Amino acid sequence: MKRHLTILSAAAAVVIALTVSGCGGPSVAGTGAPGANEVKELRYQGWANTVTLPELAEDLGYLGDVKLNWVGNTISGPQDIQSAATGQTDFGGAFAGAVVKLVEAGAPVKAVINYYGEDSKTFNGFYVKEDSPIKTARDFIGKKIAVNTLGAHSEAVINTYLRKNGLSAEEIKQVQLVVVPPNDTEEAIRRGQVDAGSLGSVLQDRAIANGGLRSVFSDFDLFGSFAGGPYVLREDFIAQNPNTTRTFTTAVAKAIEWERTTPRKEVIARFTKILNERGRNENPAALQYWKSVGVPAKGEIKDEDFTRWNEYLKSAGIIKDGFDPKKLYTNEFNGLISK
Repeated sequence: MKRHLTILSAAAAVVIALTVSGCGGPSVAGTGAPGANEVKELRYQGWANTVTLPELAEDLGYLGDVKLNWVGNTISGPQDIQSAATGQTDFGGAFAGAVVKLVEAGAPVKAVINYYGEDSKTFNGFYVKEDSPIKTARDFIGKKIAVNTLGAHSEAVINTYLRKNGLSAEEIKQVQLVVVPPNDTEEAIRRGQVDAGSLGSVLQDRAIANGGLRSVFSDFDLFGSFAGGPYVLREDFIAQNPNTTRTFTTAVAKAIEWERTTPRKEVIARFTKILNERGRNENPAALQYWKSVGVPAKGEIKDEDFTRWNEYLKSAGIIKDGFDPKKLYTNEFNGLISK
């Protein structure tokens, strides 16, 4: 697919930043014994009009004496984990393939829990206007598809879909990806600024409710239920703050299970309360379309969460052959699954 930046450029910037920053940050604990004077405030980026799992966990009291410090919003998973890798934040979440790219570039981060995923209710679909001539994979040649960022989930899914439907590497390069903020994607499709766009979660359901759009394919069509990406922390942060790491990871796992087992109306009401009370000038209207948490049970990370994207990672030049997924993650700090 046509790129607006090279696939490794962002990761290379992280390596430079790591060299400059030493991977430090104002909330990193001292170099004493692990567990001593641990960090109790976690800096993070949010998503506009959305309640993330850590935000829900804090509201539910699962974080205990650990507090969240919101430093701003992002629309990009790769940017989010780059911020964590360089010490600008303490945790970040992204598509599993973006984590592979970051680690392959030398960033010392480790995944601790999956935070998003797809199921029959919650998935990413690729939408066009109802009267669009695009009906098959081959129809995307020469067309523009809106994605929230490059080198992440949507790009990998599009690449996989096109490749599985017989397009050559050269034909795939003729499909142009255009970065559009998720909140603007529906309008970009309707106005003809792009030919198609990736829509997920409540934004997808709102677009469907508005009428006039149809799905060509979805990631659930390709893979069924699966985990899409994890939260990562720096390895030095984990080593210096093992108890805080366990508190954070287990709290996210509990929030996943709370969303899974709580009636839908109660989940939406809780999200709305959080959004209204935090004072970020957001619109809670889309929350009514929430359907499911999507994340496989308890957020447990598995090898296949990363190896599923092998062919895409090779085609993007991120890996040459294979890689050892076990070096990328740990379930040790997830108190709902670890012994």
